[in-house]
Amino acid sequence: MNPFYIVLGILAIIALWIAAAYNGLVSLVNQTKNAWSDIDVQLKRRYDLIPNLVETVKGYAKHEKGVFEEVTKARSAAMSAKGVEEKGQAENMLTGALKSLFAVSENYPTLRASENFSKLQDELTQTENNIESSRRFYNANVRDLNTKIETVPTNIIANMFGFKQQEFFQAQASEKDAVKVSM
Repeated sequence: MNPFYIVLGILAIIALWIAAAYNGLVSLVNQTKNAWSDIDVQLKRRYDLIPNLVETVKGYAKHEKGVFEEVTKARSAAMSAKGVEEKGQAENMLTGALKSLFAVSENYPTLRASENFSKLQDELTQTENNIESSRRFYNANVRDLNTKIETVPTNIIANMFGFKQQEFFQAQASEKDAVKVSM
């Protein structure tokens, strides 16, 4: 056997491994971007539902102006947020504002009985469930990508080509607290 061919074979194997590792990282980055896009789609749907919900509640609870302003302000902040961390914080504020809006609705039995309000509430609940699923999907992709970037030997390729770890889309500490139910 000629040493030249052995060295050439080893270099070919290394080149193929580098290409496979690089392509694997690119695939994970694209899956993570796709997962983030899924979150954006669900958040857009939520943003579109909120004005209808606020208008429906306004018809029954005209003197609850502060709650409506809080929801509107939180919605605007969430829509303009950039990056995973800022978006997560803004979304958590919006979730809190929506909880306040639904708490106000509890004081108006005719509002709760309204078919329009019920339908909007159901749609928003479904959208929240979709957002939760999208968050889990995104975080699973981020976990896989970050693991590849941190582990040997793909971390060498990741560093060579500038792959960066992604941030998880996390719940705010207050969302992790147990829900308090009072009778």
